Amino acid sequence: SSLTFARPSCQLLCATSCFSLRSADSSLCSRDTQPNMQTQMQGRAANVAGRRQQVRATRASRANLSVRAVASGGAKPTVLVSEKLGEAGIDILKEFATVDCSYNLTPEQLCAKISLCDALIVRSATKVTRAVFEASKGRLKVVGRAGVGIDNVDLAAATEYGCLVVNAPTANTIAAAEHGIALMLAMARNVAQADASMKKGVWDRNTFVGTSITGKTLAIIGFGKVGSEVARRAKGLGMEVIAYDPYASAEKAAALGVQLVSMDEALATGDFFSLHMPLLASTKNLFNEAAFNKIKRGARIINVARGGVIDEDALVKALDAGQVAQAALDVFAEEPPKFATSKLVGRSDVIVTPHMGASTAEAQEGVAFEIVEAVVDALQGKLSQNAVNAPMVPAEILKELQPFIALAQGLGRAAVSLVADSGFSELGITYSSPRGDDLDTRLLRANVLKGVLDGTTASTVNLVNADLLAKNRGLKITEVTIRGEGSEVLTSMSVALGSKSAKFSGAVDKTGRVYVEGQVRNGQPFITKIGSFDVELAVTGSVLLTRQLDQPGIVSAVSTLLAEDNVNISFMTVGRTGKNKEAIMAIGIDSEPSAATMAKMINVKGIQEAVVFAEGGK
Repeated sequence: SSLTFARPSCQLLCATSCFSLRSADSSLCSRDTQPNMQTQMQGRAANVAGRRQQVRATRASRANLSVRAVASGGAKPTVLVSEKLGEAGIDILKEFATVDCSYNLTPEQLCAKISLCDALIVRSATKVTRAVFEASKGRLKVVGRAGVGIDNVDLAAATEYGCLVVNAPTANTIAAAEHGIALMLAMARNVAQADASMKKGVWDRNTFVGTSITGKTLAIIGFGKVGSEVARRAKGLGMEVIAYDPYASAEKAAALGVQLVSMDEALATGDFFSLHMPLLASTKNLFNEAAFNKIKRGARIINVARGGVIDEDALVKALDAGQVAQAALDVFAEEPPKFATSKLVGRSDVIVTPHMGASTAEAQEGVAFEIVEAVVDALQGKLSQNAVNAPMVPAEILKELQPFIALAQGLGRAAVSLVADSGFSELGITYSSPRGDDLDTRLLRANVLKGVLDGTTASTVNLVNADLLAKNRGLKITEVTIRGEGSEVLTSMSVALGSKSAKFSGAVDKTGRVYVEGQVRNGQPFITKIGSFDVELAVTGSVLLTRQLDQPGIVSAVSTLLAEDNVNISFMTVGRTGKNKEAIMAIGIDSEPSAATMAKMINVKGIQEAVVFAEGGK
């Protein structure tokens, strides 16, 4: 059977999925949930000195922190930086890790080094292929892409090998938008051509007559972060702006004075086209011969996104035919292009730059800070809103869900530890939340899966590959959200495993599933129900569970047996169905009783069964 969900809004995070992520320079393949970034991005671009001061303060506050080492033996993790990164970012990274800056590595050299590294930071040139993940032999835990696009990283292989991929999606937004505007203006006024002519000693004012942009229509294809910033600037230059993006917010577009239109309407209406989508199967060669045939004759194209979104041969034909008047390209299908044979680079009606949309001092520094922070957080085991192949949750939601992450993992571990050796084939997760179906459950589900799968597979399980591993073992997953009461984002949650048998029959609910339920109280996770019995157990350590008839003498008998076996008790709680009826007793223990002690316990009058399980795992 395949991995299925009861809630159609939940998406499977696996190697073959399109991922429910937000590409940093476009929302073209995913829903744009990001707020307006103008204030944040302009603040970063306009006040680098302030950023540096903040970094110095961050260094001081972090100086006494120790990284939770990913490498064995508690040593600092090793981070390989394979392309040039801002020195300020490298300096911060060195406080946390052993940094190996090795540039211009061949694929063979990268594969030879990678088994000695816990993290890898790249820009756009380094290809992080399946061979790299195979060569890492499981040690590589994080790949950081210093920039937006991640088409040079094999996400499927990264997910399969449990390696987190993070990027830096915000730091270069303003720089990319500014470069797009710069190319548009330079193209419209033939600035590059006139400059080249002057440098040859020619004063020619007639050949380079341009076109005005005021009153012209700019069609933005991909209305994400960069696209919306381009729109903001184009409006200020007096342009009419339309946009095509099937997942963009109409409210966001309207707030910027932008009209969302269909692709065909954009092609027929635009005087200038600015492209800002990621390179995906759905966007590869989006501007092909058919698209150019639909375009308004004499239109102009600006591409600072990805080279592969334009069919370059089709663009050459459109330029030759005058269907496209000019093009300004910062990116190419092959980078660098083959200059001797390129049909675009040498044309007088094409302006070209060497993929430098993010090449400002402010953006480079910001990208370095952002990717270093994401990589260090990942090496420390912290959740990152910049994760590309793990549950990606906005920062504000991540903050409010943080107390429930330990609960989700603890419930998963507790449930699976109560399942017999026959295993399980179904997992049910129920969330009780005042938000009802509006609750974003992806992060919680991934943590439940981590808890469930950790002790059941030889593979390393983390938030990156938990969904994929569950799918591969044919685990059927059902998620249900019910509307609860209270002010917390989550009132309670439960985990149920469908199994043929259980180690502890008292953990089986009326539907025949091993069932545990929990809540967060005062910031701490607790198990509040096992099977049909109400309990109150902190999600940590090992617990002795007994099922018995509610009668005098059992507590003292069990305590005596544990004392004789030198097993210390940390807490004890009893849940019963009624006076002198069935009950379960949960005893926190610092070490596990011997088999002989467990056998004696079963013989205590009134006790029907006993088992030791790990609540939160160790």
